[in-house]
Amino acid sequence: MKACVTTANSIDNTQRKESEASAELLDIDTCLRRSAQQHPAQLALADSRQQLTWAKLDRQLNRVANALIGLGIQPNERIAILGRNSVDYALLFLGGLRAGICIVPLSTLASSDALAGMVNDSEARLLFVSRDYWGLIEPVTDKLSTLIPGGLKVLESEGLDIDDNDLQSFSSFIEGASSAPVDIPISLDWGFNLIYSSGTTGLPKGILQSRRYRAHERQVIASLGMDESSRALVSTPLYSNTTLFMFLATMGHGGTAYLMEKFSTAEFLKLSEEKAITHAVLVPVQYERLLNDPQFDQADLSSYQCKCSTSAPLRQSTKQALLERWPQGGLAEFYGMTEGGVYCTLIAHEHPDKLDTVGQPAEDCDLRIIDEQGRELPQGNKGEIVGYSPRTMDGYHNRPDATEEASWYDDSGRRFQRSGDIGWLDNEGFLHLLDRKKDMIISGGFNVYATDLEEVLLSHPQVADAAVIAAPSEQWGETPLAFVVLTPGVNLDAEELRQWANGQLGKAQRISEVRVIDGLPRSPIGKVLKRELRDGL
Repeated sequence: MKACVTTANSIDNTQRKESEASAELLDIDTCLRRSAQQHPAQLALADSRQQLTWAKLDRQLNRVANALIGLGIQPNERIAILGRNSVDYALLFLGGLRAGICIVPLSTLASSDALAGMVNDSEARLLFVSRDYWGLIEPVTDKLSTLIPGGLKVLESEGLDIDDNDLQSFSSFIEGASSAPVDIPISLDWGFNLIYSSGTTGLPKGILQSRRYRAHERQVIASLGMDESSRALVSTPLYSNTTLFMFLATMGHGGTAYLMEKFSTAEFLKLSEEKAITHAVLVPVQYERLLNDPQFDQADLSSYQCKCSTSAPLRQSTKQALLERWPQGGLAEFYGMTEGGVYCTLIAHEHPDKLDTVGQPAEDCDLRIIDEQGRELPQGNKGEIVGYSPRTMDGYHNRPDATEEASWYDDSGRRFQRSGDIGWLDNEGFLHLLDRKKDMIISGGFNVYATDLEEVLLSHPQVADAAVIAAPSEQWGETPLAFVVLTPGVNLDAEELRQWANGQLGKAQRISEVRVIDGLPRSPIGKVLKRELRDGL
C-alpha cells in the first residue's frame, strides 16, 4: 500500500529542493495527451450516467476544443460553466483548457444577479448551464452582456422546456466537431481558471489562477502517492477550488476520477467499496457526517491510500476520530487559500501530537507572521499569516486595488499573500490558527462573508445595526447567526426578518437565526467585538 506522504516530512529537504528545481513544469493538457497515449483503454472519467476511457476522453476533448475554436473563441479568453458534477462538465472544462481558454466555474449557490455580475466581470464569451440551474439564469439572460451571439448553451437539455431556438445542448454543440488533434502552443502564463467567491450579493472578487499555478500544484500533490493507478472519488462541486485540487491532480497523473453529482454518506461509502477508491478530498462537515453514519464502521475502506481535508480547519476531535476509526491511508489536512501563497500540511497520522495545528508550511511556501502595522514578528508571536509561494494567484480580476490590499512585501520586495487569518508558529514550525480576521463563515465547505449578510440586514429600514458570526452546526460545520439592533420604537419579528433577508441571499449564505438585542458590544474606537458575541453562544 502506498503511503500518504507530505512534502515537508517524508523527503529530505535537500533532495526535495534538487528534485523540484529539475522538475519540468507541464501544462495539464500535455499530461492528458500523454496518458491517452500510454494507457488508452484505461478508465479515465465516470459519473452515474457515462464513462470514458482515456482514448475516448482524448477524442472528446479534441471535439470540445475544435468546437470552441470554430466559434472564434481565442486563447486566454474565457467561458463560464454553471452546472452539476458530470462527465460533460469535466469535458467542457478540460476541452476548454486544450483550446487555450480560461475556465470560469460558477457557484450554483449564488443568486441570479450575482451570477450575471460574475459572467460580465469575467468577460466570458460563452455560458454553459445545466438544466438543473436554468432557473437561476433565465431571469438575467438579458443582463449577460459579454456573451457572443448564441453564447448561451445548455449542458443537459433533456426534459427542459425552453422556448428559445437559439439555445444549443452540449451534445449537439460537439456532435459535428472534428476529433482531430488540436495544436495550440500553450503558455503557462495564461489563465487557467477564474474562481469567484461563492454566493455574495454584491460583485464578488474573481481569483485568477494561472496554468503555472496549477502546474506547481500538481507537482506538490504528487507527494500524495498519486499515479495512473489512482482512483479518486470527487464528492464536492467542480466549481470549488477544493474539488479542483483533487480532480486536476487525478487527471494530471493519469488516474481515474469518479464524479458524484451530490454528496451523501451512503453513496460515498458504496462507491468507495465498489470502485476500490484510493484518494478523496473532503471538507470537515463531510467527515463529520460520515463518522455519524451508522454504516460507517461496517464499510470496507481498506483501498484508501490517502484521504485529505481542506476548505476549513478540521476539529481536533474529528481528526482523532478519523485516525482511530478510519486508519487506512492516513489523513492529510491542507490549510491554504484559493488565492494561494499560504500553504500548510498536517500529516495527522505522522504527528498525532499536533492535531491542534494545521501542520507545517509546504516546502515551496515561505510563511511569515506580521502585526497590524505589517511588521514581521518573531516565532511564537501571534499575528496575521502571510505567505509566498509559486502557487499564488495572478491577482483579483479587474481589482488591482483589492490585489494590493491583500499583499505584503518583504525586505527584498517579494509579494506575499495576506491570509486575513490570525495564528502563530511553534518551535517545531507547526501553525496554530486562532481566529479569522475576515470574519469569514465556512458553511458546508463554502466561504460566506459576514459583511455581505450584514449589508443586506442593514438595508432593511427597521434595522439600525447588525453583526453576523459563525455558529457551530452539526449539519454544515458553521452557519450564519445574525444579531440585530432595531430602530427605536419599532417591533419587528426576528423570524420575519430572517426570511426577508434570506430571500435576497444565495443558498450558501442563508442565515440560520436572527437574534434581536439592545446593542452590539463595541471597542472604544467603535469596532464590533464579535468575539464577545461568539463567547456568549
